[in-house]
Amino acid sequence: MANQGPAYGDMLARKKKIEGKRDHAQEHDMMVFIQQMTGVQELDLDNCECLKDGKVLCQLINGLIDSKVKVDHKTTPFSMRANLEAFIEGCKRFGVNEGDVFQVNDLFEGKNVPQFTQCIYAVGRKLQSDDPNYKGPILGPKASAENKRVFTQEQLDAGKHIHSLQMGSNKGANQKGQSFGAPRQIIN
Repeated sequence: MANQGPAYGDMLARKKKIEGKRDHAQEHDMMVFIQQMTGVQELDLDNCECLKDGKVLCQLINGLIDSKVKVDHKTTPFSMRANLEAFIEGCKRFGVNEGDVFQVNDLFEGKNVPQFTQCIYAVGRKLQSDDPNYKGPILGPKASAENKRVFTQEQLDAGKHIHSLQMGSNKGANQKGQSFGAPRQIIN
């Protein structure tokens, strides 16, 4: 991790906003999910720092996809970042939405841990929604499925004659009789 001084101004505001989004209960549930999926027992369930080398994450995604990602077992920062990039690529191959995936620095430098948590939750959602008979560990709610509606032409025509208040009606209200202060005085 690079040596960084204290944050000021906008950077401090951004850092506080991101820290405000952290939910330690969600992070704990995420760590329990990773532990159950990988079988790795020596994880610190209250600290994501133990995942920044990417080895456990690569093990997690390798258990879910057919084309395995390469795990680098070295402890150099370059190898750790490569493992995180491999995990991110594996998440995309697994079908996690691009908006749910984190960037390497989000976890490696701890810049946006909530985004990392969101990514693992997205993996859990995808796992539940892909297989209706899934019986493994559950993380977060199941993703909703499409519920397409089919209306008859008669129902569609009946809906055209209903005037909803969401369509701009104000029930005859107007500004007649309202005065907001004195008129503007223009003096030459």
